[in-house]
Amino acid sequence: MRPIINVLLIVFALVSCANQKDLKPGNFSKDQVALITALDSDQPMRVFKINNTKDSILLRQQSGYVKPDPNDITLKHFTNRLFATVRDSMSLGVGIAAPQVGILKNIIWVQRFDKDDAPFEVYLNPKIINYYEEKQTRREGCLSIPNRAETLNTRSKVITIEYDTLNAEHVTEDVADFTSVIFQHEIDHLNGILFLDHLNKDIKDAK
Repeated sequence: MRPIINVLLIVFALVSCANQKDLKPGNFSKDQVALITALDSDQPMRVFKINNTKDSILLRQQSGYVKPDPNDITLKHFTNRLFATVRDSMSLGVGIAAPQVGILKNIIWVQRFDKDDAPFEVYLNPKIINYYEEKQTRREGCLSIPNRAETLNTRSKVITIEYDTLNAEHVTEDVADFTSVIFQHEIDHLNGILFLDHLNKDIKDAK
C-alpha cells in the first residue's frame, strides 16, 4: 500500500510543478480570460468610462507585463477584440489601451499616421525611453472620457519607444508628430494616467 501512496505523491508533485510552470508572467487571470473569450474575436468590448465609479478606479491602476507569445491563443483573441473595439462605430478612435476595456495588461493599438496608408499596429509592453525637449500643441480626446476634448502643450514632438511585437521581437524606434501623441496618450493609460492630468499640469504651469 505504501508504494502506491509514494507513487501518488510523486505524481501530485509533478502535476503541481507543471501547473506552477504554466503561471508565467503575462498570462491572463481566469476572470480576464472569461471577459476576453465571452464573445468572438471580431466583437468589440465595452469601453470603460471615468463617469462610472468602478471603471474609474480600474482606469487609475497600473497595468502588468505581457509575455510575447505567438502561440498564446488568448492573447491573440484579446488583441483582435481590442482592435475591434477601437474601430467600432461607437468608438472610432486612433488608439486604445487594454485598461480601457478592463484588462490591466501592457497592450495598446496605435494608428500609425507616420506610415503609408496609416495602418493600425499592436504593441506589447511599450515604454517611452526618451522624451525630446521640443513640445507640440495638439487637441486630444479619449474614448474613456465622453464628450470632451482639450488642447495640450505638454506632449513631446519626438519620443523614443521600445516595445515587443506579438512575434516576440523587441524593437526600439523614434516616433514624431501626431503619432507620438497617440503613443504618449496610450502609454499613459498603462500607467493609470489620463490626458486630463496633463491639462491640470498646463493650468498650474500657466499660473
